[in-house]
Amino acid sequence: MIKKTYVSSSSSVKATSKTTIRAALCAAVALALTFALAACGGTPSSTSSSSSSTSGSTTPASFPLGSTQIQALGGGLCGSPTYIAKELGFWEEEGIDVELVSGTFQQQKDGLASGQFLVTNGDFQFFPAVNEGLDISIIGGLHEGCIKLLVPGDSPIQSVADLRGKTIGVDEVGGTPWAITSVALANAGINPSEEAGEVVWAPYDLTVLQEVAERGEVDAIAAWDPFGTQAEKAGFRVLVDIGEDSIFAGKYCCFLYASNDAIVNHPEQIEALLRGWYRAVEWIAANPEEAADIVTDGSSHEPYVASDDKALLVELLESYHYHGHHDASNATQPYDDALYFVDQLKQTGYLPADINTQQFVDNLWVKIDWEK
Repeated sequence: MIKKTYVSSSSSVKATSKTTIRAALCAAVALALTFALAACGGTPSSTSSSSSSTSGSTTPASFPLGSTQIQALGGGLCGSPTYIAKELGFWEEEGIDVELVSGTFQQQKDGLASGQFLVTNGDFQFFPAVNEGLDISIIGGLHEGCIKLLVPGDSPIQSVADLRGKTIGVDEVGGTPWAITSVALANAGINPSEEAGEVVWAPYDLTVLQEVAERGEVDAIAAWDPFGTQAEKAGFRVLVDIGEDSIFAGKYCCFLYASNDAIVNHPEQIEALLRGWYRAVEWIAANPEEAADIVTDGSSHEPYVASDDKALLVELLESYHYHGHHDASNATQPYDDALYFVDQLKQTGYLPADINTQQFVDNLWVKIDWEK
């Protein structure tokens, strides 16, 4: 079993206390979790003889770490490491059977809390949920930049500050493009909360955001790639590109979160998932053209990314700075970026202004020694 290290930049005592508390809590509810997780069918067993798949059948010997689900079928190009790890069999080679499923942000939170998901890919939109008691930790990160905030080319809106009183289309309220836009609005002096009424949020399916903006149903859209960049190439004007904007550039846009129960009780599965993701990250960095082919291939299932513009996808994949983000020289980048974004979210009102940023992130970040 690979050693896990809880890391705090300010005190090793906090980390030790956190581990002790988690272990005690897990021991106290072990029996209840056994039945609850079995009902979910998504949490793997540490042995192949007793492990059950999500359908309840016996897990094959080829998956000694059992099976789990990962919510990833959202159509965004930034999910490519998940698609590649699945399609190229990296997780299978690590001994864990992964099923990719679709769902909402609320379902992501519920899945982590219930044990249906061991790990999920998400951004700092999870921070308010953690502050409200969701028992998860950041365990890594995948890449930079993948979201744009745009307006139609003929729009009179010239900057984020001009969005006061406007309607902004997003794929879901509470999702990452929404959170990115909230931070940009707060930095422009606009309160992004629905209660404040300074902007209106309008959720639409990601695939129709450009269309509804062209019809005038919304004034601006915040979209994942490739949809954001497709709109840009169709004549939309970019207000915020998180790969280049000074508020976001050089920082993770995608973290990896794990339930703390899974970190304590299923460390081998967590480590295997991380190895699969990081193998995929390196593979994409070395093979962006092949990655674009795989994520758009619809020969055996619906394509992960609905785009026939391979050149655009390759351009975007190369812009995400995949290579080496998880190596030893960048081991604390998720921690450092979390510190930054906690402070940013305190400005938006989605985190209380009196949160102790350092303490919050010390309790949020866990370093997993995932290498064999």
